[in-house]
Parts: sequence; C-alpha cells; structure tokens
Amino acid sequence: MLWGIWVQGLVMGACLIIAVGAQNAHVLRIGLQRQHVLLTVLICILCDAIAISLGVAGVGTFIQSNDILMNIARWGGALFLLSYGFLALKRALFAKEGLYVEQQNKTLTRMYAVQLVLAVSVLNPHLYLDTMVLLGAIGGQHSESNAKIAFTMGAISASILWFTLLGWGAQKVAPWLQKPIAWRFIDGFVAIMMFTIASVLIFKPI
Repeated sequence: MLWGIWVQGLVMGACLIIAVGAQNAHVLRIGLQRQHVLLTVLICILCDAIAISLGVAGVGTFIQSNDILMNIARWGGALFLLSYGFLALKRALFAKEGLYVEQQNKTLTRMYAVQLVLAVSVLNPHLYLDTMVLLGAIGGQHSESNAKIAFTMGAISASILWFTLLGWGAQKVAPWLQKPIAWRFIDGFVAIMMFTIASVLIFKPI
C-alpha cells in the first residue's frame, strides 16, 4: 500500500518537476559550465524537498485559500519569468558566442553560485504553485501520516533523480553544445517557455 503511494508521489513529482522552467534551465547551464554542479543540484533538491514537505503538511492549501498570497505568487512569479525570458531572448538574439565558450574561463565563486540557484528556485513560481500547492493538495488527501510520508518521499525521489540526471547529462552533451548556434537555440527555447508560463499565470485564473 505504502509502496503504491510512494510511486504515486514519484510519478506526480516527475510530471511537475521535469517541466522545463527557470530552475531546470539554470541547472543545465551550470552543468555545461562544469562549475559547482553538485552544489547547485543539492540546493535544487533541498528546495524541492522543503516545498513538497510543507505542501503535504498543509501550507499549500493555506496559500491556495488566501487570495493575497496567491496574487503575490501569481504576479511576482510572472514578473520573474518575464525578466528571465527577456534575458534569455537577449542572449539568443545578440550573443556573439555560446554560453559554454563565453564563460569557460569565467569562474563562479561558490557564494555567487549559491545566490544564482536560490534565485531561480525560491523566486520560481512553480515552487509554490505546482510543487507546494498542487503536490501538497494531492499528498494532503491521504489521511494517515505514513501515507503522507510515503507520498512526500516519492515526490522528493523524483526531484533527486531528475536534477542528478540533468546535472550529469549536461556534461555528457557538452561537446555537442560548444557551438554558439546551439546555445542561441537553447536560450531561444528557454525564452519561449518562460514567456508561455508567464502568460498562463497572467491570463489564466488560478
């Protein structure tokens, strides 16, 4: 029984976490730069784990029932996504070199790497609207504490598997992504995704 609930958490977590977003794009870029990959992946997993745990514990339901908090998450998230999207669009249109080539010799400090990953994690609306609210609502439907724990651990397992594969896989495909045109395509795709998600937040009632 608990095994089935764990699988439910794993599948639901994977469906939401794997969706392309600012956090995933950042992990991909850091993985290709090969700088502080482990630190970045661990912080992403930790942020997801905290959000999922709080959501299943009832915080997500509280946010969803509060119009002020939902509006803050909605409009603040949309503003963040638009800003990130415009930066990616600028790189796609005007960058003369690919990201990997351009920053290959530019070393990120550990503190700056932490600040970057926290920005795309904590300011990411999906941390609250999807991970905390939606997963929290699904996991919170289980009445027994053991079932809630199993669901939470399943969703967290999806985060661990995804970000580990994303950080590791980025390094494996690095030789194919050293060309500037590849990076411009990636940044263009990221910009489209960010604008699309922001549009959903702005025009679709939550």
